[in-house]
This record gives sequence, structure tokens and C-alpha cells, in this order.
Amino acid sequence: MSRALFTATALAAASLCAASPAAAKTAFDGVWLFDKAPPMPGVTMMEVRSKGAKIEGHVTTLWYGPIEMMNPRIQDGRLLFEARNINDRDHPTRPWSVSLDKGQAHLKGRIWASEVDTQGYRGTTKDAKARTFRFTALPPLGQPIPGKLATTPPMGWSSWNKFAEHIDDRTVRAMADAMVSTGLRDAGYLYINIDDGWQGKRDANDMLQPNEKFPDMKALTAYVHSKGLKIGIYSSQGPRTCAGYEGSYGHVAQDAKSFADWGFDYLKYDLCSGEWFYADADRVKRSYHEMGAALQATGRDILFSLCEYGRFDVGSWGRDVGGQLWRTTGDITDDYETMTKIGFDKNGNPAHAGPHGWNDPDMLEIGNGGMSAAEYRTHMTLWAMSAAPLMMGHDLRETSAETLALLTNRRVIAVDQDARGVQGKAVRKQGALEVWAKPLADGRVALALFNRGAESASLELTAADAGFSSVTQVEDLWSGATAAILPTSYTVPAHGAVMIAVKGQ
Repeated sequence: MSRALFTATALAAASLCAASPAAAKTAFDGVWLFDKAPPMPGVTMMEVRSKGAKIEGHVTTLWYGPIEMMNPRIQDGRLLFEARNINDRDHPTRPWSVSLDKGQAHLKGRIWASEVDTQGYRGTTKDAKARTFRFTALPPLGQPIPGKLATTPPMGWSSWNKFAEHIDDRTVRAMADAMVSTGLRDAGYLYINIDDGWQGKRDANDMLQPNEKFPDMKALTAYVHSKGLKIGIYSSQGPRTCAGYEGSYGHVAQDAKSFADWGFDYLKYDLCSGEWFYADADRVKRSYHEMGAALQATGRDILFSLCEYGRFDVGSWGRDVGGQLWRTTGDITDDYETMTKIGFDKNGNPAHAGPHGWNDPDMLEIGNGGMSAAEYRTHMTLWAMSAAPLMMGHDLRETSAETLALLTNRRVIAVDQDARGVQGKAVRKQGALEVWAKPLADGRVALALFNRGAESASLELTAADAGFSSVTQVEDLWSGATAAILPTSYTVPAHGAVMIAVKGQ
């Protein structure tokens, strides 16, 4: 929404409040209230006014505030209009309709993933005032925020891939216990991150409270810290999170202080419904800077994870708004096609990655069961070569020996965590085969050979792939085997990967 349109919508909201049933010029004019609309997008009110043949109006929602009626007109006894449909390039607008029956307004429409099919009744000017969406001003973009955290890509666990919004205090504690008992903590995985679904309502002072699944946040963070781990939390700059819970819109500094007071060490900040309000690069940057500055003002070290799906070349400004990692893509799912599309093609510009700032192709799916052993090895190899954050997403209590071996291989983790902080990239492609290189701090170069095809295939790796004229040592990073020279060729299974480190000159 442009600034002019945003302002116009706000003014329209205010002026429509003056409408009353008595002043109606069409049967649809006036205030209509909705009490039983689904929570997504949370329709609360519709306001319509007409002057001659011109009709104006909007639908107020909890998620997106006022949704302007585009091209409103009356046809066959119904009020028809279009609404902007965020985040859907194939359907930038969606049709909506209103029909009247026995004094009730039947509103139907769709926005993004939300279907609206609900009945409303006439309201008053007083009702409209009570339900009018309250906009909040977005501060100007401040000075770059210096970063001192995440010298290497963060490692840990996040609740979303396995539990979605069905997460609770007991499960978080169990994940912390399992992180320790499995040896994952000692392998470098430190963060236990609560994703969406923890939020309750705001109290009389507008302080956001956790819901009944999280009875005591301070006690929970203390428990996780007692295990030698750190703990993260989740929010959105919009009025609602992706799962429909309370966001930080209008309460950014307040929520940052709460996160710090509770003892959190990490915040994932997800654009979600905020993309309705912050739909261009300038406002998206400002919305992340607002939270980045608020986190810094708390005085607590809180890792800041930007989740805006790779829009507006986020890697070029992520550090400036206080971010230590930034998503480069949409959500991962537990299948080879999505994982490889993200990992090979949507993993961000390598020039943007390095100490204190990392391209984030999303969480690991290893252990969730949707891919083969070879595909999960590709997943781990690709994320390590990309210097990506390693955030597990399975139930840690159900970690098989095979999964644990993939996730705790010290040689592979060392490539991801290498102090030089270089993001690897493809140096050679031959059909379905790709060779990637990643220079390491000790002078060696990690090489990965990926087979993206459906059949086993062979390829020779050369000293030139690593930028050397000759190779003096080879280490297989998955098996630990060493050799003085490269073999004639490597045979890689379908959807599999080979990963080595070479020393040379």
C-alpha cells in the first residue's frame, strides 16, 4: 500500500464512522458488524457509503486493518468489489461480495489463505468507533545498528517444523533435556527456539502475556539456561503472527523489553500480517530497524533473526537493521524438491554472508522422515557448504542413530562453523552434477559434489575446483578417511552428495 493510499484508507475509516443507517443511500450503506468471523483474517466490521453512483468502503480485520474496497459496484442486488491480495503474484486481487437478507449482510471473499463467509448485522457510529483499527506510526530508518553476535552461523532447534503452533512449556523443556542427552549440545547446537503459538493476550497495561501453555516464561528460560543452552522466542511486526496470535504491531519497544526481562536470547521476527502495512522496501527495512533498535535498547544480547522471505535484497541491509541472520526464501518443507530449490537456488548472495550476518535458507528437516538418507545427507552438506544457520526441526526425543550421526558429524559442522565465514558456491556444473567450493580458515578448501539427478553418477574432482594447482591431502568429511591424492572419480548416488576437504598449493 502506498503512503497516499495508506493515508486515504485511514481518512476513509474516520469519515465512514460518521455514516449511520439513517443516512444510507444504498441498501448497503452504513456500519455492519461481524462477531463470528473466522480468526483469519478476523473480520470485525464493514463500512459503506455512497454518493450518487460512487460507492466507497472497506472491511476492517484484525490481521490487516482496513481492507479497501476496489471497484465497488452493485450488480444483481449484490455489492461486489475486489480486495488487494497480498503475497500472491498469481492473484494480486480477489473478488468479494455482499448480499443482504432479512437485515443481515452476508460477506464472502478471500485474502491470501483465508476464506471469509460470514453474516453481519447493522451497527451504529459508536460501534464503528469502538472497532476502528488504530494505526501506529512507523519511525524513520535510523543509523546502522552495530553487530557483535553470531561470529559463526547460529546452531540450535526450532519448534515450528515439527510442532507448528502446538508447542508448550513441557515440550520445550523436553527438547532442552534431549539436546543435552543426545550430545547435540556438545556438538554445537545451543538454541532452543519457541516459534509461533506461545502468545496470549495483552493485559490492562498492554503487556503481552503468554498463553496458558506457557505459565511462567522466566522459569522456562531459567530451566533452559541451566542446561547450558540459550532460548529464543518469536513475534511479528504485524497485528497477528502467521498462526493468528498477537503480534507486536504498536507495541514493539514494549515487547522487546518483555523478551529481555523474561530472559530470551534470540528473536525470530516474521513479517506475516505486517506485509499488509509494510509492503515496500523502505517500510520493511524501517519495521525491522524499529525492533532491532528496541532489542539493543534493552541492554540484553538478543540474536535477531529477520524472516521476510528474502524480499528486497535483504542480505544487503540485514546487518544495518540489527539482524544477525535473514531468511532468503519462503518456508522449507520435508521433501527433496523444496529443499533443493531453496538450498541451491534461494540461499542468498554469498557476498552478504560472513561473521555477524548470515543468509538463512530456513530450518533443517533432517529427522522428520520425508526424505531418504542420501537426500538428508545432501541437505546437511548443502547447508554446511552455504554457511547456513543449522536449526534442527524434528522431535529431538526421537532422534535415530542415523539422524544423530548426520547432525553431529564434527567435520561437517566445522565447515559450517568455519571462522573465515565464507559461503560456498558452485564452481562447476555438468548435467545433474554440481561441484561447490568453500575456502576455510586453515587454508584448506571444502569441496562438495552434488548429484541432483535420479540415477547414480560419477565425476572427477580436480585441484582446480579448489583453486589449487595440485592437491597434497584429501579428507572425506563424512567418513573421516584421508588420502594423499584425489581418486580418479567419485560415484555419487541419486540425490546424494560427497563432501571432502583438500589441502594443496
